[in-house]
Amino acid sequence: MAPSKQVRAEQTKQQILQSAEKLFSEKGYDAVSIREIAKLAGCSHTAIYMYFKDKETLLYELSLPALLDLQQRMERMAAGTGKAAERLKEMGRSYIRFCLENRNAYDIFMNAGSSRVDLAPQNEINELRIRIFDLLKAEVQRDLKLEDTEEALAFARIFYYSINGILHTYSYEHETPAVLMARLEATFDLAMDVLLLGFKEKIKEAGAHEGQ
Repeated sequence: MAPSKQVRAEQTKQQILQSAEKLFSEKGYDAVSIREIAKLAGCSHTAIYMYFKDKETLLYELSLPALLDLQQRMERMAAGTGKAAERLKEMGRSYIRFCLENRNAYDIFMNAGSSRVDLAPQNEINELRIRIFDLLKAEVQRDLKLEDTEEALAFARIFYYSINGILHTYSYEHETPAVLMARLEATFDLAMDVLLLGFKEKIKEAGAHEGQ
């Protein structure tokens, strides 16, 4: 029995997604055209627009499952025992490793309808981004013994900016993520240690001024 129209449509959609994932992985998101995806998927480029608004929508759908997995992993880490600083470093390492291994997902994660982390999210990926930031922020607060204040938000932003700065530095590196992490993980840990120590010194300094 021939597959129904609905089944064929779903098969075509999956072929498009698989082809896009392969090409994005091999060539990078920016270097791939809709026509290339269509050619590999065995359909016309106009057929792709029946399923996806544009190339970014394709990447969005491909990225979402991986980003949900990252969020769940970080939630499990946040629920762990031990010192907040160690949990925070583990979460930071996991975030860096994930984004190096999923560079296309990271691109959409950082740029898809992004908004400030202290404002209501505009789409599902932005909601994920804010949830992950909130997990990091909560651990920063626990380590620094701070309430949910503007100061805590500022420190969390600095921490988040810093790990994303690491990612930006190595986003076009030709070494594999495994090689990069093996070579630089100790440096990443040191960077997070230095940040946390700097935050504590800043808090101590502010306390000293208030006591004068």
